Amino acid sequence: MAIATELGRRVELVSMDPHFHDISIGIYRQERESGPGYLVHTYSQKPRALERIEFVIQAMATLGGMQQEGPRLRFTCGDPHQLTVRRIFIEACKLKPDAKVEPRPLNILDKKSNLNITVFGVGSGVYEFRSEAGGEDAASRVSAIAGGLAKLAEMTRVSSTHEQVAFACKHAHDAAVGTMLIRALNVRAILREEEMAASRGVLTAPSAQK
Repeated sequence: MAIATELGRRVELVSMDPHFHDISIGIYRQERESGPGYLVHTYSQKPRALERIEFVIQAMATLGGMQQEGPRLRFTCGDPHQLTVRRIFIEACKLKPDAKVEPRPLNILDKKSNLNITVFGVGSGVYEFRSEAGGEDAASRVSAIAGGLAKLAEMTRVSSTHEQVAFACKHAHDAAVGTMLIRALNVRAILREEEMAASRGVLTAPSAQK
């Protein structure tokens, strides 16, 4: 559950960063004149901890297509997209400090169906899922993956088809869609992983992170 602090409202916490001395890293939502923004923060005073935070911020900007404004991040569409930000943050924290960060493609091999799935932006924040093969089974799997992305990114189904989902802001977010596409293949596993992480997640006091 998000909690209020002087940093803003906490959206997510990585209680132990496996790639940097097990420090705690949190992301906080702040309401600003330019719209909702997000601050990545750690209480750790370990050497180079701030470099790790800067890496996470830059990784989120790349993986989510977010705009960086100093230490803060936001979507230029003005929508908070909080659930999307939460998942982009988790993905960024999984990366090692020396990792090369690039936008992820809008296509993927679905091992469950052995089909190549491609996502196309068709305008006004709408994304359409297509597979390399036709048939009822392929259509069912494509619909399931589209639904998975809708759940992960808080998108809505387009009423006319089971292969299209849309952002309420009506803007394109290709980088965010590409990042979450692999997770959309198995939403249940991702939700279980996040529930387990949440049960362990407690904010470490500054004195304990020195």
